[in-house]
Amino acid sequence: MTDAAYPATRLRRTRAHRWSRAMHRETVLTAEDLIWPLFVTSGAGVEEPVGSLPGVSRWSVDGIAKRAKEAVDLGIPCVALFPNTPAEKRSEKGDEAFNPDNLMCRAIKAVRDACGNDIGILTDVALDPYTSHGQDGLVDAEGYVLNDETVAVLVDQAVNQAAAGADIIAPSDMMDGRVKAIRMALEMEGHPNVQIMAYSAKYASAFYGPFRDAVGSGGLLKGDKKSYQMDPANGDEALREIALDIAEGADSVMVKPGLAYLDVIWRAKQQFGVPIFAYQVSGEYALIEAGVAAGVAEREALLMEKLVAFKRAGCSGILTYHAPVAARILNG
Repeated sequence: MTDAAYPATRLRRTRAHRWSRAMHRETVLTAEDLIWPLFVTSGAGVEEPVGSLPGVSRWSVDGIAKRAKEAVDLGIPCVALFPNTPAEKRSEKGDEAFNPDNLMCRAIKAVRDACGNDIGILTDVALDPYTSHGQDGLVDAEGYVLNDETVAVLVDQAVNQAAAGADIIAPSDMMDGRVKAIRMALEMEGHPNVQIMAYSAKYASAFYGPFRDAVGSGGLLKGDKKSYQMDPANGDEALREIALDIAEGADSVMVKPGLAYLDVIWRAKQQFGVPIFAYQVSGEYALIEAGVAAGVAEREALLMEKLVAFKRAGCSGILTYHAPVAARILNG
């Protein structure tokens, strides 16, 4: 800060006109900062609205390809895919995750066929969309999620997705050591340019409910995920998690959820200087839409303020279900 004082310094001078506010703006948000999460379901020509996520649907593979083309047209650089695996294909060990013809792999190939290399494809690595118990990994007789045994199968899941054409592998399971194991497997299996975006600071949050509805795991979940997802009270621990994932080979890291953890995003950016992404999760999206429906908020203003907050905190990009809405606003 300078020693200048009023009236020599009037900070409102630069706010007086729109052109001046634009010229002095410190944080810039564009459509290229957005990643659009999409839910994949079985069938053809299927669109299934997600009741707890107004405006969001599950799409069959052909619909996913169309959404990806829409993303390209809007200037959104990447889509994130999440499957709603049919109940009959779920199992205790999540074996459908390793099927090269599962929903995820078919969606990856459909997006690539439709868009070529004009868009990035990010894929979720965790077992909860495939298990009959809704946990992100393998469980023992007491229901505890086993770490090392889960890591071994996550590696197979990651390689399966990379072979189908994924550009970014995003392990969301929060098992210790999985980034290094996946990185080594991708190198050995001939996928050295496949990126890893690690869910490094994923909290045991109350904001995930609508997502679990969308992927069909909400009603299946036995117990909770607090033995592997982080305690919302902890910030220092998040920095340790991020440091470990960077050391193990993560190309970028994620903080999830986003808005309630801006302090973690800021601290991580200051300490590590690596690309950091935030996930504006389903509960955050649903609260915006609920506010709009109740007449207490205006969607565009509320959405853009929140997205700018992520960028201001240090994010390189944001995963948001509002991506197409935001892109249209930003593209003017």
